[in-house]
Amino acid sequence: MELSNPTQSNEAQPAKQIFILAGQSNMSGRGGVDKHKQWDGVVPPESSADASKIFRLGPNLHWEAAREPLHQEIDSKRTFGVGPGMSFANALKERVGVVGLVPCAVAGTAIKDWARGTTAYEGMVRRVKAAAAHGGGEIKAVLWYQGEKDTFTEEDANSYKENTERLIVNLREDLDLPSLPVAIASGRGYLEKVRDIQKGIDLPNVVCVDAMGLPLQEDNLHLTTEAHVQLGRMLADAYLTHFLT
Repeated sequence: MELSNPTQSNEAQPAKQIFILAGQSNMSGRGGVDKHKQWDGVVPPESSADASKIFRLGPNLHWEAAREPLHQEIDSKRTFGVGPGMSFANALKERVGVVGLVPCAVAGTAIKDWARGTTAYEGMVRRVKAAAAHGGGEIKAVLWYQGEKDTFTEEDANSYKENTERLIVNLREDLDLPSLPVAIASGRGYLEKVRDIQKGIDLPNVVCVDAMGLPLQEDNLHLTTEAHVQLGRMLADAYLTHFLT
């Protein structure tokens, strides 16, 4: 269904509960994308648009009505489909009101690609600050799904905990939000060491959502559309249970 006036002036929009979507391809969304990098265009009801309640920060740093694919034109070199962001927002909106999503994921990135000073990290900080400044609202949490890229070598796996905790600390410092909640999706197919690290991040206000068992596409890496929807709901449940006050 077409949305009228998907891009709205910042002044006309209500304050939002802002959520950062970051990590790599399973956060940016590969549901319905086939091996030929074509998206089938199927959007489940749980991921449907709601032009009055769910917004995204677009590539031009302005708020607009959100719809799948959320990361379209954000990570412009990739083909995107359904991700967890829209089902997360739909599951949350009746409890929190208007939801603002800030897509920042970059496909194929390792945790070291999110160190302070890197393109991915600095782009995320810039987008989040713009989201809050441009008629946004309050930054509520980070949804993080990343780790596949760090399972190829023992060196990367061994440094994953330190690098992930540093990322969280840096982001909280740079956004001046020392208690910013973080929900980490612990992915299926990861090296068990990385999965265990994700589940044992030793920082306050960090919760791990275990995505083990969610169905994968034929590549045995990317989640199916149904799995993305389910993960979005799981992240919403985790936020409501652990962080909503």
